[in-house]
Amino acid sequence: MPTGSTSQAAWIRTSAEVAELVASLAGARGLALDTEADSLHHYREKVCLIQIASEEGRAWLLDPLAGGDLTPLGQVLADPAVTKVLHGADYDIVGLRRDFSFRLTNVFDTMVAARFLGLAEIGLQALLGSELGVQVSKSSQRDDWSRRPLTPVQEDYALSDVRHLLLLRRRLEERLRGLERLSWLEEECEAVASLEPSRRGRNGEAYLRIKGAGALSPRGLAVLRELAAWRERRAEEKDVPPFRVLDPKTLLLIASRPPTSRGELHRSVPFLSRQERNAAEILEAVLKAMALPENELPGKKTRPRPAVPALTARRIAGLRAWRTREATQLGLDVAVVLPQRLLEAVAEADPEDAEALVAIEGFRRWRAAALGPGVLAVLADARGAPD
Repeated sequence: MPTGSTSQAAWIRTSAEVAELVASLAGARGLALDTEADSLHHYREKVCLIQIASEEGRAWLLDPLAGGDLTPLGQVLADPAVTKVLHGADYDIVGLRRDFSFRLTNVFDTMVAARFLGLAEIGLQALLGSELGVQVSKSSQRDDWSRRPLTPVQEDYALSDVRHLLLLRRRLEERLRGLERLSWLEEECEAVASLEPSRRGRNGEAYLRIKGAGALSPRGLAVLRELAAWRERRAEEKDVPPFRVLDPKTLLLIASRPPTSRGELHRSVPFLSRQERNAAEILEAVLKAMALPENELPGKKTRPRPAVPALTARRIAGLRAWRTREATQLGLDVAVVLPQRLLEAVAEADPEDAEALVAIEGFRRWRAAALGPGVLAVLADARGAPD
């Protein structure tokens, strides 16, 4: 087998080691799985580490950056006979599919399980403490996982996310079965496993989502647009996340009081005095926006919320009141019972039977079976109420 590390885990780096790992997992019924990526440190995020633990207590750190062929691992992850246990699985599943085209089946997400149990704290660190009495450190959470070699502390941190997942799964699964909610989790996890990654692309209107942009004048918006476009180019060139080039608050500060000289820029953003190239390019972007004619300035795009018909508003109010009562009775968060987006979709569609309920995107079969009668009764009452 591959050589071990001080963290008592085997490192998997070569194609031969990947094949050997997969062979050793033959017949496994369950695996704990986690990943570490580098989104806080690089322009294009990538999976930098895959952690795996078996039911026998063995653990592995698989290095995707070492160049080995990971294809055999994909076959294990796609095997429906093997339960893959993750926490907050959506992030890991999307990353594995984006970078390696892996498709997971038979996923058990301990975060989803905690939600369906109505637990107040659903983070892994909190769950391990409350359910297993295990304390883990999150000290390396923001590290750059693309750097090599990893320190023993980083190895231990990475392994802490999988060491106890299988036991945690058994504890949560038993409680879900007792509440007859295991089928809820299975359907939700099936939906999580089908998530597709989004590809990063240039969005010319992304600057409008910067907090505070709506308060800017059209001229200020033009400055913000130029600065955001410059920041994106610079981030890609330096291979860092855009916020590491210039944070959103600084972008907004410059756009709200556009400088017309290097001196004004340095007075408003003192740290730029140490970044000659950035300061020159930022001032150039500002002056370019300031020189635009009025008819080329971006307008404030306000999208007025469409008026809600009275009957739909009545259904929304009825569903909200029902949701609060149902959540209290089930010991669940209201967002688990019926998320607001879904509540509004149901009120707008006004389904009359369970089949029509399930046809609403995201409603799920478990929700129709467990909560559908209550939802349909609320809608029927709204229809019968006097105008």
